[in-house]
Amino acid sequence: MAEEKKLTVLQLLPALESGGVERGTLEVAQALVGHGHRALVMSAGGRLVAPLVASGAEHFAWPIGRKSLKTLLLVGKLRKFLLEQKVDIIHARSRVPAWIAYLAWRGMPPEARPRFVTTVHGPYSVNAYSAVMTKGERVIVISEMIRDYVLKNYPETDPDKLRLIYRGVDPAEFPYGYQPPQDWLDRWYAQYPETQGKKLLTLPARITRWKGQEDFIELLARIKDEVPDAHGLIVGETKDRKEHFLAELKAKAAALGVADRVTFTGHRSDLREVMAISRIVFSLSREPEAFGRTTVEALSLGIPIIGYNHGGVSEQLQAILPSGSIPVGHILDAAQLTMKWLNCAPRVTASQPFTLERMLDNTLQVYDELHPFQNHT
Repeated sequence: MAEEKKLTVLQLLPALESGGVERGTLEVAQALVGHGHRALVMSAGGRLVAPLVASGAEHFAWPIGRKSLKTLLLVGKLRKFLLEQKVDIIHARSRVPAWIAYLAWRGMPPEARPRFVTTVHGPYSVNAYSAVMTKGERVIVISEMIRDYVLKNYPETDPDKLRLIYRGVDPAEFPYGYQPPQDWLDRWYAQYPETQGKKLLTLPARITRWKGQEDFIELLARIKDEVPDAHGLIVGETKDRKEHFLAELKAKAAALGVADRVTFTGHRSDLREVMAISRIVFSLSREPEAFGRTTVEALSLGIPIIGYNHGGVSEQLQAILPSGSIPVGHILDAAQLTMKWLNCAPRVTASQPFTLERMLDNTLQVYDELHPFQNHT
């Protein structure tokens, strides 16, 4: 008879405010609790702590991600914590927490150590500091692009310990064919009356130079005469020190004659609804995205994507909508495809492989490899 072994898994990251890494941490913790395991998360805290704790996971508020030599003082404290809490698996998701975890783990007697997992969430600067993300006994990479980055820049990494686990979207949260309720539409059009009756084109990305807002504005200028009822939405927050770039973008839109054809919404917590009322969603990042979660969210809703052919977005489009892939920086191609699709929208397949369930199953499988869930008695 097989009796399930209950694991204690500790995930470490700098904070739990918002973002893909943070949401993934929350989702894995919820999955662990759902399978009867004990889920611990260590971070400086943030807005996602409440849903984390509500799911049955435990949060420990430590400044584990602070970039300071003082953070090294946590190594001994963490080693004691791992023993006291009987942690079976440590999962580090960011560089400073990974160093603290690695140093604590390495200093333990081998027979007393938990198993050690890291996730490489992006193409970090290549140096000894970043190399810690390859030191896990299993190293999760979130796209083929990231796997290639690890093998190219850290050639001493054993390829056999890498596990490709794409990020995933819950189709119940982003259902195919979703339409926002009327009260949401009423509020939206009251706030943005210029978008009513328009063909909405959306670029969801924070305001920063490499995310493609300049290319998007140029695209709007190229189609303004042929598609006079097209209207662009740039949806994303402007963080500190990026206000000058936002002003630059608005000046560019005015210079190209599309200031009245583009709306900057800032951060929106209802991106699902915004994408659902869009005709096309764009991914025009000049640097490759490690994965690009909003892209697969839009595709899950059935909204077509036009994206530059690199990074994780390219891998998604190849699997779901190959015709949406265009060469990086080819704004004319993007404009021509936009006009074609506004006349005749492509059909996005209702089933796609980048699901939350698959991501969670694969992550728990990595834990199971290192510390089998089953004890045979």
